[in-house]
Amino acid sequence: MKNLISLNWRSKLEGMENVNFLNDDYYIYRNEKVEPHTGPFKMDMTICGICLKGESKGRVDMIPFEIKAPAISIVLPGQIIEHEYCSDDFEGIYILMSERFNEGLNLPDRFSNFLSVRNKPVVSLTDKQLDAMLTYCKMVQNVIKVTDNPNRMEIIRHLTIAFFYGLGYYFHKLPDGVKETRSEVLMRNFLKQVQAFHKQERKVEFYADRLCLSPKYLSQTIKSCSGKTAGEWIDEYVALEAKALLRSTNMTIQQIGDELNFPSQSFFGKYFKRLTGMSPKAYRE
Repeated sequence: MKNLISLNWRSKLEGMENVNFLNDDYYIYRNEKVEPHTGPFKMDMTICGICLKGESKGRVDMIPFEIKAPAISIVLPGQIIEHEYCSDDFEGIYILMSERFNEGLNLPDRFSNFLSVRNKPVVSLTDKQLDAMLTYCKMVQNVIKVTDNPNRMEIIRHLTIAFFYGLGYYFHKLPDGVKETRSEVLMRNFLKQVQAFHKQERKVEFYADRLCLSPKYLSQTIKSCSGKTAGEWIDEYVALEAKALLRSTNMTIQQIGDELNFPSQSFFGKYFKRLTGMSPKAYRE
């Protein structure tokens, strides 16, 4: 379904005066305000956001985040983003990179694991680290502006490799924090399973089996840990995915129902309305 991802945002970005971009693979721009979206959305690009001033709050794949300057956040392709708050003095630089561009970086697998941005989407920066990030941004912008240079993409690629290695070091230095309880570990593992399989399965029994637990024990533990039942978490994630697909893609409602493994468009519509109070069509409009 990758080809169904809406790319309308590209033309919007390319029409902005302060955006530097190269083909459909790399965008960098400065933004003085992030308007909260009316609903969750997802993109087919890696997004690096460098917060220069102010603060912003939201959720990535239902995990709350808070970013305060100076800091950097990373959202991976396909992750569901919800912007909930942005301060009036917010200012940031955004870098968007396509999967094709990322694959061309040829970073070793150990670095991808090393970075582990899914668990740590935000990291605070020292002034020295921020200066290093801004130096990278300035160099890339200067390269993009030299339009008659046939090696622009290769230069940006090599600059970005250095950028990611430096970024990985910053993420690696983050403290692991307070040791999790057994219930919190189970909660985290459960949500990982829901994230991976919510398009195929909505039954608590499936996830209990994946975790080698009884459905009753799983539900009780998740309820005591989070205040929500396992079934409520599954429903919330499916609804979140459906909202993102309705707002961020050109897929029909039938296609979205198929993507989420509903037996019919009617069944999907009833499920969505039960959770959100409106039909998929009304939500999209």
